[in-house]
Amino acid sequence: MKHKILFFLLVSLQCLAQNSTYPTASVDSIIKRIQLPKIPSYKIVITKLGAKGDSISNAKPAFDKAMALCKKNNGGTIIVPKGVYTLNGPIHFVSNVKLHLEDGAKIRFGSNPKDYPIVLTSWEGTMLYNYSPLIYGNNVENIAITGNGIIDGEAKNTWIKWKPLEAKGKELSREMNHKNTPIKERIFGEGHYLRPQLIQFINSKNILLENVQIEDSPFWCVHLLKSKSITLRGLKYKSYNNNNDGIDPEYSSDILIENILFDNADDNVAIKSGRDDEGRSNSATPSENIVIRNCQFKGLHAIVIGSEMSAGVRNVYVENSTFRGDLKRGIFLKTNSDRGGYIKNIFFNNLAFGKVEDCIYITANYHGEGGGLHSSKISDISFSNISCVEATKTGIVIEGYPNKKVSNIKLDNINILSAKNGLTITNSENVTTNEIVIGEKATTPTAAK
Repeated sequence: MKHKILFFLLVSLQCLAQNSTYPTASVDSIIKRIQLPKIPSYKIVITKLGAKGDSISNAKPAFDKAMALCKKNNGGTIIVPKGVYTLNGPIHFVSNVKLHLEDGAKIRFGSNPKDYPIVLTSWEGTMLYNYSPLIYGNNVENIAITGNGIIDGEAKNTWIKWKPLEAKGKELSREMNHKNTPIKERIFGEGHYLRPQLIQFINSKNILLENVQIEDSPFWCVHLLKSKSITLRGLKYKSYNNNNDGIDPEYSSDILIENILFDNADDNVAIKSGRDDEGRSNSATPSENIVIRNCQFKGLHAIVIGSEMSAGVRNVYVENSTFRGDLKRGIFLKTNSDRGGYIKNIFFNNLAFGKVEDCIYITANYHGEGGGLHSSKISDISFSNISCVEATKTGIVIEGYPNKKVSNIKLDNINILSAKNGLTITNSENVTTNEIVIGEKATTPTAAK
């Protein structure tokens, strides 16, 4: 059986050359537009400013001084040598700066909330003011975090204990969203228990995150908010706390995510674009032009779009990736009738999954939420050359909304070695299939209704 599975996956990963309809020209165009950061030649070693890599001393003053020196010199590189550096408070980037962690370097953050100032941020799709993310940049450009070191959120000491306490603050944020409360009045922080992200850049561009290892985040690991021209490559994850999504682009565009080793307690990549009224506003922008390739998935779900996607998600290309561990779902597109917006022009090609509950899952009724007033449009989604060893629940689920059906779905060369249930399609139209194999028998089902 083991040899059969390995052969099955090898054959599946060789299918890309057979797919002549995958829009490689669109992928190439996105990548060509993305600009890597340009960093001036100035360099400063953090230990020369008093930082001690002894895991005990507070290195934040040295990091703040280094960032100030870079600003004075119109940018530069902050070098972190081997050692464990504790920061009692966040790193706030200025433009034109690279933070480089040498081999054996580790940055660990203290978890006293009083060390983290209140800044403009977002929490589950709603803009507000909350504790600063541990690494943060607002309205900056030409930013890089590189090297083979480790960024450790140390969330297990304090932040993770807030998960059972967050409900009141979460509901207040959503109420403010629905009532269009001015953002300047959405002040959270002490008493609200909304955990900060590990890394967040907002209103920023020309960003590179490369090779570092990310561990123990308080909340989402990398949140790209209202930003563009972003490259994430070679990152490694060991982040197992609640809501430890690996990468969350939101209202962001022109993004390349490649060669990532995921190992997360939540979604590996979750593409978002705001929640409900705020996301549907005229000023909101979609998340778009995103390429994900050559990654290895492990966590809750591999690729997710939603559920906060009210401004829309479009032009997403996921290709040439496989699994490195268990997943609940391989591909998960989720929304409900409170969201509005759309998910369209999404392409999945040449992906291999192992044991999952569901291989492909599309739903317009996520958690059964929604009052029916703002159903979302899901359309023009292509799945080609997708393989899966085992689906313990259902191979493929496509679930639209009664007044706005899922439409224009293409399923081409889908191979699922075994599944408890094969294919379920409801409230959908124009679903085309070619070469779907679930178990030992090929099927070409049609929509039920």
